[in-house]
Amino acid sequence: MTENLRALFLRDLTKLKTEIEAYQNEESLWKTDKDILNSAGNLCLHLIGNLNTYVGAQLGGSGYIRQRDLEFSLRDVPRTELIEQIEKTIDVVVSSLARLTEEDLKKDYPAEPLGYKMSTSYFLIHLFGHLNYHLGQINYHRRMLDE
Repeated sequence: MTENLRALFLRDLTKLKTEIEAYQNEESLWKTDKDILNSAGNLCLHLIGNLNTYVGAQLGGSGYIRQRDLEFSLRDVPRTELIEQIEKTIDVVVSSLARLTEEDLKKDYPAEPLGYKMSTSYFLIHLFGHLNYHLGQINYHRRMLDE
């Protein structure tokens, strides 16, 4: 299970990087619309913060300190910086998951971010779903708002 989770997170974080790179116009990363309230850049920052917090800091002991409000308020972060942050997140997630054993996955996750106790495997599957939800939004955003 740990190897499968690692492979899936690597696959889809690499896809996140590809989506950010695919924007023809870098300024479009930060566009919103009347029905699209979060920019792709902010969704990218949110995923970076989320995974660095819940996988890197909680499971990998990275020491990452999240500033969630900035994930949605920062604007015009250069694409090169977003790519660097995605690459660092990939390294942190993959290395953190590589340290987990099958027994670790059965243990309670060390926090209750959803408001209740859950196994580490349950929460990692939740985080993978969260990644894919926002990855789909970014893909849709790019196709709708990139000029």
